Amino acid sequence: MRRFASLIEHLDRTNKTNHKVELLKNYFMKAPKKDALWAIALLSHRRPSRPVTTTLMRQWAAELTELPAWLFEESYHIVGDLAETISLLVQQETEGDNPTLSQCIEEIIEFKTKEEAEKKSYIIDRWKRFNNFERFVFNKILTGGFRIGVSQKLMTRALSKAVEINENILAHRLMGQWTPETTSFEELVLNPKPEDQISQPYPFFLAYALENGFQEKEKVSDWHIEHKWDGMRAQLIIRKRKIFLWSRGEELITDKFPELHCLTRYLPDGTVLDGELLPYKEGEIGNFNALQRRIGRKTVSEKLQNEVPIIIMLYDLLEWKGKDIRMKTLAERQELLAALYKKIKREGVPLLLSEVMYFSTWKKVAQEREQSKNKQSEGLMLKKKNSPYQVGRKKGAWWKWKSDPKTIDAVLTYAMRGHGRRTNLYTDYTFALWQDKKLITFAKAYSGLTDAEIKKVDQFVKKNTTDRFGPVRQVKPELVFEIAFEGIASSKRHKSGVAVRFPRILRWRHDKKITDANSLEDIKKML
Repeated sequence: MRRFASLIEHLDRTNKTNHKVELLKNYFMKAPKKDALWAIALLSHRRPSRPVTTTLMRQWAAELTELPAWLFEESYHIVGDLAETISLLVQQETEGDNPTLSQCIEEIIEFKTKEEAEKKSYIIDRWKRFNNFERFVFNKILTGGFRIGVSQKLMTRALSKAVEINENILAHRLMGQWTPETTSFEELVLNPKPEDQISQPYPFFLAYALENGFQEKEKVSDWHIEHKWDGMRAQLIIRKRKIFLWSRGEELITDKFPELHCLTRYLPDGTVLDGELLPYKEGEIGNFNALQRRIGRKTVSEKLQNEVPIIIMLYDLLEWKGKDIRMKTLAERQELLAALYKKIKREGVPLLLSEVMYFSTWKKVAQEREQSKNKQSEGLMLKKKNSPYQVGRKKGAWWKWKSDPKTIDAVLTYAMRGHGRRTNLYTDYTFALWQDKKLITFAKAYSGLTDAEIKKVDQFVKKNTTDRFGPVRQVKPELVFEIAFEGIASSKRHKSGVAVRFPRILRWRHDKKITDANSLEDIKKML
């Protein structure tokens, strides 16, 4: 545990990528294999299930430090992180055993079923025995992930250097729903069994937002162009006559879409397809919110399947007849995909092939982008014809050129402190629109302002707070901001009656009074 805490502490102190890779590589080379495996799991967001609520942790920490609850809560909101707050307030009282990382996590897993009093005794004992950073890491294992600027990609790069296995191969091995409770370092990293890999997806290839000046530098004839569909990116796998569906977030979602099981009759073994899961009814692509109804249910009834039928819009072919073909060019892969689709295309097969378009000029590409909303897409994808299917986000081969967002002017009504370096600033905002001379909340937004603007809003919030609700401050309605968002849908869950996707602040409207802000009627016209 001390070795892992030291690793996290040193990672947190540097912003140099190469230094982080070196620190991780040295840890993987020196740590016991069981600890190394848990470190991989924790740094790829696979922590054990939470054995105790954060509410109880706050109560026990306040009791141990003899602080009134209100003072502990204020300290927590100033620090912005519960694990760090507890590690700072609680002091080491006794030297104790130094468990390994794996031993500590096994203890945490074991006491999940214990009574509350036993959990309290164990956690307080660990708090007293650990030093400051060990206590911080212990709390993080209990409550959530580590915000230390280490992506799974960076961690995989370091592991690759430590075990001398190709980074892309490792990235594939680390995909899926594995856990250190059911596998070993040897089985996962060094010598995985082929039968354990049948459900394993490939790492997704992701696109960057299109850069200014792109069209001046590139020939339009070098690019495949298709629409960017507004659904859920997914990978469909057929191996050993079994079907697996993975979301981009590495969640196995096969059971949410039972109608896809018919594909085992049409797709050959050893097929892996990349595409977009979309609601699709009566030949029309539906709204993303409809898809969420399917994802949010534990069991999917036949009625819901009929109300929200789905298809997979196919983009790419990653594995064919059991062979990884990601290093073939995009043109070669899409030729194979088109031939496969032509063979299996028939009534009732829940697959569509995303149309690849070719244009003579960038002006015509731009004209097609203007048609995106009419086709229920978010914009266009630009993919280099000769590009392989890479791992993660790589600049140069795939670009997304989204449609211009929808915008509306709204009034700031609530604010909350941010996290990390913005802990002491109010950076999380709630916005409202007019209805019958009242302001009705419609969205929250956390990004879009400059550091200088954030400081000015923070000063406004502190001077114009009218009420407090825990960490949230209600403010005098005075500031107007232009809010951008990607999509909008009706919603019974929201008081406003609408839900918007990816809201962010486009600009601060110093030129407008709150009476100039838009109404709910205005935004509902965008539905």
